[in-house]
Amino acid sequence: MKRRQDMGEFDPGRFRGRSRLVVTGLVLMACALTARAVHLQVLDQEFLAQEGDKRYLREAKVPAHRGAVVDRFGEPLAVSSPVDTVWVNPQVLAQSPDEITRLAKALDRDSRWLAQRVTSNLDRQFLYVARHMDPPDAAKVKALGIPGVELMREYKRYYPNGEVTGHVLGFTNLDEAGQEGLELAYDQSLAGIDGLKRVIKDAKGRTVENVESIRAPRPGEDLETSVDLRIQYLAYRELKAAVRRNRALAGSVIVLDVQTGEVLAMVNQPSFNPNDRAQYEVSRYRNRAVTDIIEPGSSIKPFILAAALGSGRYHPETVVDTSPGSVRVGIKTITDKHNLGAVDVNTILARSSNVGMAKIALSLEPEQIHTTLTTLGFGQVTASGFPGESAGLLSNASHWRPIGIATLAYGYGMSVTPLQLAQAYATIGSFGVRRPITFRRVDGPVPGERVIAEPVSRDLLGLLERVVSPSGTGIKATVPGYTVAGKTGTAWKAADGGYSQHRYTSVFAGLVPASRPRLAVVVLIDEPSGALYYGGDVAAPVFASVMSGALRLMGVAPDDLSHVEPATVVQAGP
Repeated sequence: MKRRQDMGEFDPGRFRGRSRLVVTGLVLMACALTARAVHLQVLDQEFLAQEGDKRYLREAKVPAHRGAVVDRFGEPLAVSSPVDTVWVNPQVLAQSPDEITRLAKALDRDSRWLAQRVTSNLDRQFLYVARHMDPPDAAKVKALGIPGVELMREYKRYYPNGEVTGHVLGFTNLDEAGQEGLELAYDQSLAGIDGLKRVIKDAKGRTVENVESIRAPRPGEDLETSVDLRIQYLAYRELKAAVRRNRALAGSVIVLDVQTGEVLAMVNQPSFNPNDRAQYEVSRYRNRAVTDIIEPGSSIKPFILAAALGSGRYHPETVVDTSPGSVRVGIKTITDKHNLGAVDVNTILARSSNVGMAKIALSLEPEQIHTTLTTLGFGQVTASGFPGESAGLLSNASHWRPIGIATLAYGYGMSVTPLQLAQAYATIGSFGVRRPITFRRVDGPVPGERVIAEPVSRDLLGLLERVVSPSGTGIKATVPGYTVAGKTGTAWKAADGGYSQHRYTSVFAGLVPASRPRLAVVVLIDEPSGALYYGGDVAAPVFASVMSGALRLMGVAPDDLSHVEPATVVQAGP
């Protein structure tokens, strides 16, 4: 018996024990799996469903259509067009190196650049490779069937009038967010609110099903501007020709509606095309008419006279002795081109006498001059809301010395923007009522603040008419059929240690028709380098050309028929 056991004889008892152990183990494992299944499918069902949704359900943005920008008559200035953007899943595309070369060729991109972009972003599932393609071209890329390549619908901003309206409108970035100009100033209302939807995406990040709309997109509001595109084109053409003709560094033209404060036209040279992102340089896209400051030269003289007339000590016929054509103030001698002798205020402004203006200013209280200038808007922004607008420079009267007062009288020692200057002239044109500047269309007269007495404003208009006469410096601003009130200005530009004797800022600012002004205009030619450089020679002709067309386009009735052939008279519109 012992020998049989030593030889490994089969033991039924031991076999049954081992079998029970195995069966017990299997039963326990089955119970554990069953318990786990119950736990997952019953107790944790909601949690697992949420986790599954996270892996397949996604929230996708539905872009809102940006509002259009139009001129006062509904002509489009900025619109958004549907485009397609090509994006890739780097994790998928990297698995097919040959396809990267095909994609690069279809996109007209360097294959090495694209390969580097893809392989350096393998931790991402979304990567832009081409923004804002025309839908037909994007569809050809999609038709290649390259794994991991998808399209996304977006919108691209387009400016139909190019550089003609570039400085006013500004531009947006690739995501259609306003960056400059009116696009930035009114970005919140133009942008609208993007929508949101829930979608199911596959493992490669492709949308396979739209599940539900969470929030519908709300399109942006359209912006109806004050700009008259007809006058804008006219001003653009005349300014560009003048800058080229006078070999000038730059230039600006602003046209305001005197009755409403609306900006009907605003152009600058050099300009830029907002459709071409290669031109997005500050030196090109900044709106010089709003951001740049100049010393206004003689164009400031009407406002010094506003203080003088308002004091009651001066009238248009008041005589001032300018002999011998010069006056010494401190260590500086102020001179006129000619000795005008004893002349009235009319002649002082018409002939732009610096000596006469200095004597008048020195006879006034400094605070009186300062108050007049500040109430006209100098030294502060116009509240137009245009981004980057400058307030100019006007120091406190307590800091003024006699020499500063004398030079201020003919436009040195203070700085203004062309827009500030235009608003101040518009205030004279509205008989002393200052109205806010606006880039939005308004209907009907706009209430304003009286800052100059009406009789003083009417006297100033009469004085400014004399400037645009054969005896004045602004004769080249004459507009056939209309009376014109305006003032020339020519100022040396500041240089290191003083003023340059060869660099000028040339200005003409005016109002038409002078009998009841409708338009206020400022023309600035910066650094003309031709044979002519006075404001009356280089800026006044631009004013005349722009106003000759603008008044007729607006149907403003002529108020001076003395120098007009009957056939050229245009009756006012309804």
